[in-house]
Order: sequence, then C-alpha cells, then structure tokens
Amino acid sequence: MTALLACFLGTAAILQASAAGGAAVAYQSGIACPDYYGPVFSKDNVPAAAAPQIIDSVRRQAPAHGFAAPVTSRYTTVLVGTEFNGDSNYKVTLAHRDQAVPGHLDVTNGSVGAGLLLGTVVAKAEGIKAGTTPSFRGTPLPPVTGLYRDLADPAPRWWCSQQRNAVVSRLANDPLDSVMFATDGKTFDDAVHALGIPAIKTLHLSFYEAPPKTVSEAEDLLERSKALIADVKADLGARGLGDAITGSLPFERSVEISNQAESNVLISILPLAAISILVGCAGIGTVALQWYQRRQPQLRLLAARGSAPGALGLLAVAELGLPIVAGGVAGAVLARLLLGVYGPPGDLGDGALLSGSLVAAAILLVSLALLAGVIAVRTHREFELGRIKSGRRKGVKLLAIFPWELLTAGVALLGWTRLVDYGKGSRLGNPLPQVDPLALTYPVFVVLTVGLLAARLAWLALLASHRARLWSRPALQLAIRRLASARAPVTGVLVIGTLAIGTLATGIGIARGQEEALHTKSAIFVGAETRVDTESVIGTGKIPLPAEISGTTTIVGELTGSGNVVLVVDPQTFRRAATLGPLDSDEVGRLLGGLSSPGAGIPAIRVGNDAAQKTQLAAGLPDARTIGELPMFPIVGTKAGYVISRESLSTAQLAAVPKWSLLSGSSMTQVTEALISVGVATAVNRVTRESALDALPFYVVSWTFSFMALLGAVLGVVAVLSLLVAVEVRRRQNALAGALVLRMGMRPRALLASHLMELGALSGLAVVIGVACGVSVAGLSVPRFDPATFLAPRSALPNPTPLALTVLAVGVLVVALAGWIAMRSVRTARTAELIRA
Repeated sequence: MTALLACFLGTAAILQASAAGGAAVAYQSGIACPDYYGPVFSKDNVPAAAAPQIIDSVRRQAPAHGFAAPVTSRYTTVLVGTEFNGDSNYKVTLAHRDQAVPGHLDVTNGSVGAGLLLGTVVAKAEGIKAGTTPSFRGTPLPPVTGLYRDLADPAPRWWCSQQRNAVVSRLANDPLDSVMFATDGKTFDDAVHALGIPAIKTLHLSFYEAPPKTVSEAEDLLERSKALIADVKADLGARGLGDAITGSLPFERSVEISNQAESNVLISILPLAAISILVGCAGIGTVALQWYQRRQPQLRLLAARGSAPGALGLLAVAELGLPIVAGGVAGAVLARLLLGVYGPPGDLGDGALLSGSLVAAAILLVSLALLAGVIAVRTHREFELGRIKSGRRKGVKLLAIFPWELLTAGVALLGWTRLVDYGKGSRLGNPLPQVDPLALTYPVFVVLTVGLLAARLAWLALLASHRARLWSRPALQLAIRRLASARAPVTGVLVIGTLAIGTLATGIGIARGQEEALHTKSAIFVGAETRVDTESVIGTGKIPLPAEISGTTTIVGELTGSGNVVLVVDPQTFRRAATLGPLDSDEVGRLLGGLSSPGAGIPAIRVGNDAAQKTQLAAGLPDARTIGELPMFPIVGTKAGYVISRESLSTAQLAAVPKWSLLSGSSMTQVTEALISVGVATAVNRVTRESALDALPFYVVSWTFSFMALLGAVLGVVAVLSLLVAVEVRRRQNALAGALVLRMGMRPRALLASHLMELGALSGLAVVIGVACGVSVAGLSVPRFDPATFLAPRSALPNPTPLALTVLAVGVLVVALAGWIAMRSVRTARTAELIRA
C-alpha cells in the first residue's frame, strides 16, 4: 500500500500537468476562430492579377505539410452606385468564399446557381427579387440567383474570421447595404474582370483543421504552419510576388499560453508531489524496520554464518520486492484510470504516460534500494559494529523532542510572504497567474504545523494520563489507558489524519473558490447571460421588446457624470433576466419592489460601501432617496452608485439616458436576430458571460489545487489504513484485555463503548482540527490566489458545510469499523490460549 500510494501520487503529478496542458489547449481552441489553428494568409489591396497565383501557390504547397485545400475568401471594395431595378443608390461589396454555398449561407429564396446572392434585409426593404440583374456604372453584373439571410452580428462560428468583411452592421453610419456573395469562384472572377477592378480589397486564405487536443498536437500544427508559410513565401518570391501575401500564425500565442499553463501546473505541484513521495519513502523505511524486527533471529543466524549486510538487504528485497512492485504498478495504473476524477478535463499529451511510468519506475527503484539499504545498514551496525540499542533510543528520543513545528511554521511564514503578491501576475498583462511553488506550499505547511502541534500536545497529555482516576467510569478509564499505552501510533495517526483532512479541505476550498469566483465575477460584470447595447427607442418604450426574447430579457439604462453610477432598471423584469451572483435574490427582489414607494426624491437602492457617497443622480434629476443598500449590483459592481426604476423617470428624462442595454438569458444570436427583426440596431458593445472574462487563469489555479485535494484524499486513505492497522497490530493485546474485563463483569456494550471512545477521540480530534485548520487556511488563501482582483466580487471561500459533514460521516464509519474489528477479536478470543501465548 505504501508503494501504491507513492507511485500513484508521483504518476498523478505528471498526468495532472499534461491534462492541464490539454485542457488549456481545448479552452484556447474554443475561443479562437475555427480556421485560425493553422496558418493564415491575408492581405488588403492585392492586385487582381496576382490573386490567382497566390491562391495557386498556397494550394500546391499545403498538401506537403499535411494541410487540406485552403478556404479562400475574396472581397472587393464597396461599389457605391450599384443599380437595382433602375435605382443606383445601393452600396454593395462583391465577395466569394469557398464552401460558403451551399452549407453556410441560408438561401431563403431562389437557387444557388451561377450568379450572386443578395442579403434579404435589403432585398425585402427595397423589393428586389431573385432574377434581377444589377449593374455598376453601366456594366452589368451576374444576375441575382437567390436571396440569403444576412449573417447575424456577431457572425456564426464558421464565419468568425470574416466578421469584419462578411457581416453588415446595421448602424446608421454604416457605409454598406449588403455583401453579395458569388456562388462560385468563376462568377466572382468574371465580375471583377468585367468591372475592371484593379485590386482585391481583402484576400484571405485559411484552413479548417481539427482543433488540437494536446500541447504536443498544437506544437506540431504550429511547426507545420511555419514550414508552409516559409515555402509559400519562397515560391512567391521565385515568381516575383514575395510581398503579395502575408502569412501569420494566430494560434501561436495560444500554444505559448497552453504550454505555459502546463508548466505552471507542473512546477506548482512538484513540491507537493515531492513531499508526498518522500513520505512514501519514509513509509518504505518503516516497513524495512518492521521486517527487520520480525526477521531478526534469522538475520542474526545468517550473519553469523558469514552473510554480508548487502546480501541480507537483498534478502529483504527478495521477500518484499514483489508486493512493492505490484503495489507500485497498481498505483500507476490507478493514477491513469482515475485521471478523469481528479484531473483537469484535457487529453494527455504525447509521452505523458511514458513519463508517468518512468516516474513510477524510479520511485520503485528508490524504494527497493531504500529497503535494501536500511536492512544492510541496520545489520551492519548491530551485528558487525555491535552498536548498543541505547544509542538508537537516544537518537529516536532526540528526534521526538525536536521542535519540528517551528521549522514547518517558518516555511509556512515564508510561503505567506510570497502569497501576498501572488495575484499580481495577471494584472501586468500576463494571461496566467505567476508561478511561485513556495507560495503554493503555504497551506500544506500551515496544516502540517497545526497537526504537529496537536500531536505534541496529545503526546504530553497521554504522558500525564496515568494520573487520571476515572474507575467509576471504567469504559472511559480503559480507553484512556489504551491510548496512553500506544502513544506513538496515536500521535502518528493524529498527524496524518489532521494533515489529510486539512489538506483536503484547503485544496477543495481553493479550487472551488476560484471556480465560483469566475462564475460570480462574470455574473456581476455582465449582469446576465448576454448583454447587448441597443438604441434608445427600446429604452424609452417606443418600440417594445421583440416577442421572441421578451420573456427572458430586461432593459437597463446607465447614467454617469455625477460621481455615481446610476442604473435605470425595470423592476418587474429585472429579476427574471439578470444574474445576481452572490446577492440574495429575495433581498434584491424586496428592494426592487420598494423602488415605486412614494416620497420626496427618487427612490433608489444605494450600491457600494462609500460612506461619503453623494445623493446626486444626474443633471435634471432630483436627489436619490435611499430605500436600502447592497454591497454590489450587476453592471455597477462595487462602485458607488444607485439603482432606480424606469417608472421614476418621465419620458423626457428617459430620452436623455445616454446608454441603453438589454440583459437577457437568451443567446447572443437570438438577441441580435430578434432586434434586427424589429428594425433595431445593436451597438458594438456586446458581451456574454462565457466571453466576458479570460477563464484560463481561474482554471489554472483550480487545477493546481485539485492536486492538493488529491493529496489530502490519499493521505486520508493512509490515515484510515493506519488506524485500522494500529487496531489490528494490537489485536492479541486487545483480545486478552477485553476477554479479561468481560470475565470480571463488564458488559460487552460497555467494552464496545470503550473502544468507540478511544477511536472516536482520536478521529474526532483529527476531524475537528483538520476541518477547522483547512477551512481557515482556505479562507485566507482564496482571495490571495484570485487572478482578477480588479473585478468584484472578491474571491471567497465556498460553503464548507458539505465537506465537513462528509468528512464527519466518513470518520464515524471508520470508527465504527475499527470498533467492530476490536470487538470481533474479543468475541472470537480463546482466553486460555492467549494467556499461554
């Protein structure tokens, strides 16, 4: 079991880091355009005669580097004065994109035969139908064979990289009426040639590759992209077109970030993994000493017959090597099988399994070498040098009285000084939090210090327990005496149990704290699942909300300039659409309901903690009359501000609000399409909770401390096994003592209660100290590890009650099991045989 746990943690550290890199790559792939994983060739104002040669060069070179045919996009300049049905006031752009037709343009009328596709917005507004032949300055263009539904703003994911050129923004000052897509490349070329257009305004070539799943896949894709760009540049240079196109690597930065995320997690958890492996090696050393004690007569005989200490060490390896190797292999296999439970949601990179296996093999070799070395040194000292046991006892006594808790407290203090400034990395433009392994060890060393201190106090208490005289309660007296007779195992189990529970509580608290921080920060920052700025006609009520989104959407206005942020809300619809983060929904609902209360001034909810906050709302508005206070509010955050009702403002006052937004639980596409359907434009300020914040820094902290939680869980297994083994080792002693007290008249129920008191006191102390220490350390650390401290609310510890109850329940089960084992040995004992033995 010792080898299993050591190899499990060593392998898990490697797999955890590799999976973190894969999860980072998957996250970066999800926020990047799907044709940006590979190389991108693009340039504006490309000579029309050079465009075919550029496209041909990229298409010929791509297969040699593992890329399929590129998707080519071409756009002309705005053709001002395009004529439809005799009206020459239209402004259009001719475009063509491979694979757009059919598949990625929704043709609602007509066909996709050779010709042009016109957007339905202009077509319906101006009565232009399929079959119309447009012209530009007297030159006929290919006929309009079909009408397509204009691309929404923002564009669908396949069109992500073409947002600037393929999407028409319906703002009042937009210079473009529609993008007319040619159904095939020949139609586009013929139109450009017929019009005599000298240059393609934008030429764009990219590749729709499968998103990389691991860092190694992303790096391979990056290297192939660099090679393709170099070959295309060389080929065009040979044709005299060296500067005709520019190659770029949009995903290069994402690869660097993913690689850094993997390195950050690995470096951060290495100290914890090293500590756990050292503890495992110490366990192997303990196993070696126990084996030596059991085999001492045989070893003495072999040494007397001339066996060298090294040979005796190899004898230990021969006896214990197979279970150690079996345990180590099982630990490595379990680390891989359970990765989905404890690790990040990412695929393993190439070589991760091999590296993890090598680490496990190294741990096994060290364990076997340590086993042989301990036995060899011990036999050499005792059989050849004749060292007396008193010297060993003095050394053990010195180790016992050494103030180890002072040493661990010093390391914890050093980690705390480094933790204070931990979160500054992301504020300096670094997308990931800084790496400081010493700061990450702070929680572990605090818990370890508390555990060592508790063990020392327990040791002293047990030393003085012989003064206890509680024979009026024999069950309690016997429990105290049993604890006192096994001080070393008791303090050992107490240290391991406290460290396990404290580390588990700390790891889970910090990991979940960062996940909840991301959730609540995005909720307060955005205010809903989707926020879209819109025109004032929606805010003033001249145009009602579209029916498609009215059930999930609310309208908010924003006023600034008076020193306060004033949010104008609709109390009736705000609660159903807004996300309140950590705020109490009932309290918010109560305060929103009070915004219509009569009285002097405008009833308002005061936001923030500024004691000197003024009551002035905005020019031309009465002062605020505070009906309640909240520490923060959606969109406002923790800044000084007020929340007022739309009903408190007149029509003229509503018209003076400079900024109106929609908060909606619907998707961005649903909101924008619904607004366009009623002729309302959406401004460029659009945000969703998924895209509002860079979640990767939060994930990296969470992935790092999930390993600490894993370490706590493993130590918890060690603590449980230690307790059960301690009971089993004392089986004969407990059986004899129990049988005798039963013969003397104690009831079995009282004897069971005595064992439960003994074991319950030990496990209960570990649970109470571990949970209290772990929760306290996590509460102090969570805000320090916040990678976005500039956004409200500040990261806070999640509710620790479920964890505490779970740990308590497990502790009760373990105590019950250990008590059953102890009583079973008493019930099955043969008193006469025990006395003879």
